[in-house]
Amino acid sequence: MKIIHSIEKYIATALLVMMGIVVISGAVELAYEIATSMFEPPGFFVGIADLLDIFGLFLMILIGLELMTSIQMYLKDHTIHAEMMFLVALTAVTRKIVIFDATKAEPLVIFGIGFLVVSLSAGYYLVKKNRLAADKV
Repeated sequence: MKIIHSIEKYIATALLVMMGIVVISGAVELAYEIATSMFEPPGFFVGIADLLDIFGLFLMILIGLELMTSIQMYLKDHTIHAEMMFLVALTAVTRKIVIFDATKAEPLVIFGIGFLVVSLSAGYYLVKKNRLAADKV
């Protein structure tokens, strides 16, 4: 059992390092996108299309940071925190909503995304409520 625990620790640490590299790379790409968007004609203005790309990239970096936090929490407590996973999922859906072109989507797809947001929010609320109740005891 000690060997399995050791292997889990090394894998989680490797994932944390790789995620750190990806997040740093994404942050550099985000800075590059902002800089190039601002210096293109007409100058110091970011177009709507570029703005959506920048927001999407920003939220991807935020998702990466949240995943890094969840890996750190796993290394510390050796448990997967459902609350954190709901936050990562909500952030991912938020990113999809930000970059989503609703004018070209079918109504069922929009309904599905809305249902997903409500479901994840309800799940997060229930997990958070359960944790708060357990903390009071």
